[in-house]
Amino acid sequence: MIRALATLAVALLPLAAWADRVDVRIDLSDQEMTVSLDDQPQYVWPVSTARAGKCTPIGTYGVQSMKRMHYSTLYKNAPMPWSIFFNGNYAIHGTTQIDRLGTPASAGCVRLHPESARTLFDMVLEHGRANTVIRIED
Repeated sequence: MIRALATLAVALLPLAAWADRVDVRIDLSDQEMTVSLDDQPQYVWPVSTARAGKCTPIGTYGVQSMKRMHYSTLYKNAPMPWSIFFNGNYAIHGTTQIDRLGTPASAGCVRLHPESARTLFDMVLEHGRANTVIRIED
């Protein structure tokens, strides 16, 4: 009986308990994102964060929500493909302004090349929102 209960308890544990941890580190000074899986760097991509007069929030965040295609209600329905929201209206998402990557250009979101944004989106889906940490540093 005890063995059966133990087996059942293990079977009912969330799959996230065995998932790898996705660590997304955004360096505002370098305008760069490093994505690691269980402390092993997987990707380094240029980003665009807040331009002068705007703010990208610094801190550590979880994933609040995700949308394959979001249109900004704050900025004239601007397309935000592969959106990963982490702090209210702030998100990591793809951009059409790929020529601006590596420089501050956004209203506060973290912009990525659309292919990189999709790769990150799929990685978070695969390993779980609960297993993803987003760190934004100066």
